[in-house]
Amino acid sequence: MRRVSVFGATGSVGESTLDLIARRDDCRVVALTGGRNVARLADLARAHRAELAVTAHDDCLDDLRAALAGSGIQAAAGAQALVEAAARPADWVMSAIVGAAGLAPGFAALAQGGVLALANKESLVCAGPLLRAQAARHGATILPVDSEHSAVFQALVGEDIAAVEKVTLTASGGGLRDWPLDRLAQATPADAGQHPNWAMGQRITIDSASMFNKAMEVIEAHEFFGIAPEQVDVLIHPQSLVHALVSFSDGAVMAHLGAPDMRHAIGYALNWPTRAPLPVARLDLAQAGRLDFRLPDPARYPALGLAWDVMRTGGRAGAVFNAAKEAALDAFIARRIGFLDMARLVAETLETLARETDMTREPASLAEVLETDLEARRRAAALAGRLPRNGAA
Repeated sequence: MRRVSVFGATGSVGESTLDLIARRDDCRVVALTGGRNVARLADLARAHRAELAVTAHDDCLDDLRAALAGSGIQAAAGAQALVEAAARPADWVMSAIVGAAGLAPGFAALAQGGVLALANKESLVCAGPLLRAQAARHGATILPVDSEHSAVFQALVGEDIAAVEKVTLTASGGGLRDWPLDRLAQATPADAGQHPNWAMGQRITIDSASMFNKAMEVIEAHEFFGIAPEQVDVLIHPQSLVHALVSFSDGAVMAHLGAPDMRHAIGYALNWPTRAPLPVARLDLAQAGRLDFRLPDPARYPALGLAWDVMRTGGRAGAVFNAAKEAALDAFIARRIGFLDMARLVAETLETLARETDMTREPASLAEVLETDLEARRRAAALAGRLPRNGAA
């Protein structure tokens, strides 16, 4: 039996992963983790007969234990419990915890020498070289689960990365893509939290509207595939049917297409290195009718420009960028800053820390990455309180 664990089981990626696992008869679930939705976590743990269920929040432990009473499933809580769960032997682990909280469990899972299916963008953005070194040290494999990076990964099967001229990631443009530019400053969290194509959580949906999500993916592509910043490009593609394109030195372009369903990328990682049938809609191009593309407007999506700054800087810039982005998102959701203020806040945090520290120095350890993360969050939170307001209350 194949031992599998799912970190972030109650999120959209985690639920989709478990849907695919449930359709197989060769998987045994070791650990499932979640946040405050302990009722759902317990339901999933029971349904999949997990050995262990972990909530990230210590104050939710009693509720989780009560929900699992009589099941024989172990319950645990807290950041250290997440790491200990990841250290349990498993052949395949889904890393779908949102945010920097997914870093330590991902590193612990790699130490088991199996496959880490990576949906946690922050791991490569904040600690790409360290993560790759950890995988090499333990003979583990990292597989991409973001639909765009999975598309690139699949397009590169049998290809020489040296022959790649450019990787183009597509973006839907988010829920505000057709708003007049002068109205964006008034966008509320509810406005930005509506996605035209994908069913996702609030935070990632808002990140899609601001393109911070795509900015993270640009940095992730640079780290995962080892390509130069100028080899990564972004196109707005409203239909979300073409997930990525790879341009080669002979002029050929390989495009990966599919219906907007995360189970495509998850299933590829789950079944890799082979393919297996998946319960997803088949793409009908005649029905789709057209595929549209346009360049992203820098004024509408300033987060994208910051991504290239981060890639060129290297070192700790990715960790600072991510931490400031998360702090800015928190402030926007709490209505302390406006929609357009998020990019301004991230830019100011990067500039402030660059003046005071050597941002180009690579972190020597995961602990140093997490220290950088905490400092950047503190700086961003302080700057958010002083930022001139440019948005709706």
